[in-house]
Amino acid sequence: MTLSRILTIGEVAARGEIATSALRYYESVGLIRSSRNTGNQRRFERSVLRRVAVIKAAQAMGISLDDIRDALDRLPDGRTPSRRDWERMSAAWKSQLDERITRLEKLRDDLSSCIGCGCLSIDKCRLFNPDDELASQVRGGSKLISQSSGAKTDDRNDSHGDQ
Repeated sequence: MTLSRILTIGEVAARGEIATSALRYYESVGLIRSSRNTGNQRRFERSVLRRVAVIKAAQAMGISLDDIRDALDRLPDGRTPSRRDWERMSAAWKSQLDERITRLEKLRDDLSSCIGCGCLSIDKCRLFNPDDELASQVRGGSKLISQSSGAKTDDRNDSHGDQ
């Protein structure tokens, strides 16, 4: 039994455990390529399965599709990524992940300053106003600008009153 080198979009979707709409989107943004048969139906080389696997693995790490496309575009002649290619790509993305982890840990640690209040009206909110730019002008929470009306409101007199 020989395996066909050409796959339909449904076959790629089933083998790659991915929606056909995602495959069409990946193609539209240049992550994968297909050809068309005489009935104008997409046909994919089997090698697209590895590209889809690389895309899904990178997305699971939180890597943007733009960064994934940039990495795949660096491969000569748009070839299918090899194990060595994956090692280079993932090593380059490691620093992005480390930075994201650091930001998330800081966010988690700063979150405790908001738990007691819940409405962000405490003296200094590291999440909503990390630099506390209004501290010299206003005691309590920051001034809020209503996006719908453009009116400024001052929360110094809110029900939690930090005064």
